[in-house]
Amino acid sequence: MPRMDADTQDEFLAQPHVGVIASIRQDGRPYTVPVWFHWDGEFVWLTGTESRVWCQQIMRDPRVSLCVEAMAPVAGHIGIDGSAQVLKSDEFDIWPMSETLAQKYVGRRDSTNDGAVKAFVENMRTEPRLLIKITPEIWRAIDMRVYEGKRADRQHQAKHR
Repeated sequence: MPRMDADTQDEFLAQPHVGVIASIRQDGRPYTVPVWFHWDGEFVWLTGTESRVWCQQIMRDPRVSLCVEAMAPVAGHIGIDGSAQVLKSDEFDIWPMSETLAQKYVGRRDSTNDGAVKAFVENMRTEPRLLIKITPEIWRAIDMRVYEGKRADRQHQAKHR
């Protein structure tokens, strides 16, 4: 199965794709919600607030999974399973990374959007914000431009042609 090479993976994760984070409910069922994320080459970063259900679930159980899928500019899928650490603003300076997230999604890394980024971050500062740091443990990264399916599926198809 063609996996993304490291450069393509980093390029893919740098794009302002929306991810879907899965946290674990008290009864063990998964809970998913769309999120903005930033990959810094070592950790995945998210921001949320203390009142959000998914943040409360992560505070209780740090096991998470992030899914990112897009068709352009690189068609691909990345799944990351990991462990999350919740960082609160009174314990950690969450604002530099929060601003990085706002620049990626609000500013689209375009300096003409700096005013919108500044306003967005100023509004974030009025909320009980958290920063969530995910340490990846398992990666699934598929380059869909060259994907041929799972080996078992290809073998089944070959038998039935």
